[in-house]
Amino acid sequence: MTDKLLNHRAEGPASAPPLLLGPSLGTSYALWDKVAPELSVTHRVIRWDLPGHGGSAADLIGPGATVDDLAGLVLALADSLGLERFAYAGVSLGGAVGLQLALHHPERVSALAVICSSAHFNGPGPWEERAALVRREGLARLAEGANSRWFTPGFTVPGLVADHRAADPEAYAACCDALAAFDLRERLPEIAVRTLLIAGREDPATPPAHLREIADAVPGAALVELPGASHLAPAECPEAVLTVLRAHLDGVAERGMEVRREVLGDAHVDRAQARQTAFTARYQDFISRYAWGEIWTDPTLSRRERSMITLTALVAHGHYDELAMHVRAARRNGLTPQEIGAVLLQTAVYCGVPAANSAFATAQRVLAEEDGTG
Repeated sequence: MTDKLLNHRAEGPASAPPLLLGPSLGTSYALWDKVAPELSVTHRVIRWDLPGHGGSAADLIGPGATVDDLAGLVLALADSLGLERFAYAGVSLGGAVGLQLALHHPERVSALAVICSSAHFNGPGPWEERAALVRREGLARLAEGANSRWFTPGFTVPGLVADHRAADPEAYAACCDALAAFDLRERLPEIAVRTLLIAGREDPATPPAHLREIADAVPGAALVELPGASHLAPAECPEAVLTVLRAHLDGVAERGMEVRREVLGDAHVDRAQARQTAFTARYQDFISRYAWGEIWTDPTLSRRERSMITLTALVAHGHYDELAMHVRAARRNGLTPQEIGAVLLQTAVYCGVPAANSAFATAQRVLAEEDGTG
């Protein structure tokens, strides 16, 4: 093992919600070539290579590797990029990594899409045999059958087949070891991340029944079957994959808008929406997705606690117009006037008396308006 990171490619605005894309065994991040650029219009898209595939170092994993090892490498990559929380979509082995992340690190994953994958890959036997074959003979013979395993008859992506042939045999075999040991079937009901399953109806490697098994076990999960798609659906049916992924990821913005209305009130949000222009539309989308769809929906802190933190931050930076709005929000979130006053008194100690003077004046005006005495 080394301290090197997985090779990756980042696309899209740095301020956009992050989305990680995982590859299938034998491919590189080129698997996402027809999907990632479109997703990067609204997301910060990070696609990565498996060890020994594409540009990733082969010695990132070794014999006996597990999917949890791969998930750890993905988290290390996310940490290096400053991504505390991200949406995730992965194909086959990349999808298994997503399930592992959602189960063991749910605080890091905002939404999950598992594509042409499984909670188990038909037991260890076939993968142990494949690992032994690759370690003995390399990948040339296995790559000859890539088209039949990956695509419907008559379709191919030469670049992906070339990536298969060029992969490091030892790293490929270690990935086979990981698939051999992987089985999350008993723990699927524990996954609480919002989950989408995408199955290719013509997929011989992970047929729709594998995805249906996950969808039936993960609470609230949705399943979409794509006609005409085999195992590498993002390469063979990119428009269909893009459509269902967008609908799934937009759920973050929709939930964010619901929470925004619950906290700030319909009148405020309606005014903000009415003032929206082409120039500010991306910013309004950013607020709904990131601030409200990601942060305010995180159950780690209650809305009462988030209101207290927000009031303090606004006083500290002198944002008194925003403070007025969030005093109203704090009342909706259950804080009493006495509790709001206690928060502002705390700011006098740590943010300064002049800041607290202005904050108390703003809060007193808002609370009087709320009580009908202003």
